[in-house]
Amino acid sequence: MSKVENNKEQKRNSLLDSAFTLFIDNGFSKTSIADIVKKAGVAKGTFYLYFKDKYDIRNHLISHKANQVFQAACAELAKHEEIKDFEEQVLFIINNILDQFAGNHNLVLLISKHLSWGFFKDFLSAAPGKDILPSIYETYEAMLAHAAHTYRTPDIMMYMILELVSGTSYNTILYEQPVPLNQIKKPLYEIIKGIFIQYRES
Repeated sequence: MSKVENNKEQKRNSLLDSAFTLFIDNGFSKTSIADIVKKAGVAKGTFYLYFKDKYDIRNHLISHKANQVFQAACAELAKHEEIKDFEEQVLFIINNILDQFAGNHNLVLLISKHLSWGFFKDFLSAAPGKDILPSIYETYEAMLAHAAHTYRTPDIMMYMILELVSGTSYNTILYEQPVPLNQIKKPLYEIIKGIFIQYRES
């Protein structure tokens, strides 16, 4: 990376980091672009070199953070060469991500309420810049290609799993309701295994 490109990347990351802090501390609606650029220490015009508006930086921020969490989970999975089965790999990644969320509630506040299937498939498949190489969806497709089973409508299958994990984990991680995370994992994973079985092609 050249010095100019590195400088651009640093400014973009500074804007993302500032937006993350402000969105968590003040809320999305109470944070302005002026607040973000002030905290990042850049000119307001610089913001528009990278993002269209406040909603755009939020989307990029969610993809940036979601990808970091996902790639960290994949890096841990890579250390376990014995886990070759697609379904076991998905469960390992989910478990690792939940543990990461449990250790950083701010990530849950940012990501869980916004990470829908549409965002997962569309924005995380084609987000510009260097955030998503490879994209989360591309990684999912690559894992699926090596699965021992084939699945009917694998996109719908993953939609079901994503919505289940997202909806189940939010209150469990943040408020330990209805039970703490370690108590919800076993029944949650059993349901996910059931979804896999339901979508397997005979």
